[in-house]
Amino acid sequence: MLAPIEELVKNLARLPGLGRRSAGRAALALLREPDRLLEPLILALRTARDTVICCPRCGAFTVVGKTPCAFCSDPLREGEIVCVVEDPADIVTLEASGAFKGRYHVLGGKLSPVHHAGPEKLRCAELRERITSEGFKEVLLALSTDMEGDATAGYLAEMLRDCPTTEAPVKVTRLAFGLPADSGVAYSDPLTLRRAIVHRCDA
Repeated sequence: MLAPIEELVKNLARLPGLGRRSAGRAALALLREPDRLLEPLILALRTARDTVICCPRCGAFTVVGKTPCAFCSDPLREGEIVCVVEDPADIVTLEASGAFKGRYHVLGGKLSPVHHAGPEKLRCAELRERITSEGFKEVLLALSTDMEGDATAGYLAEMLRDCPTTEAPVKVTRLAFGLPADSGVAYSDPLTLRRAIVHRCDA
């Protein structure tokens, strides 16, 4: 394979969800139709690079000149609850559900001793500061359900236990755990089943 094509495939394969073979097919499709596929993609990538930034307040994606972002500035969103996520992309997923109408706060990752990611690498202090200044009454933790996500949730719950507020202590909650939609017990892993039983609700 020619070196420029190999370089294109290698870089495409770094994207989530694209393996080596999928990246190879994508690369060849782009090169077969440069006017229809390749040039618009180059333009879109350059535009995104030059205009998309993270909101300095919450960490969500926004564009240059629109800070704070729409989630922070929208007066119709609930101002008493903030949802904490690991990555700006998580906000896109949560918004697609239509179930959450409050504010957001992006941590920028999760606690991970393996990757040398301690609290100082995350936006934990900024979260505490926002709770004090913006008066949130509830913090909803929408974090991964793996060991690192659980450790991060535990750390945040402890950190926020004595967070100074004007009224009652801030309430810390976490997303409920259960079986995926259109699935069944036979297709669920033991951890998911255990959490579904612990967090069971009335029928």
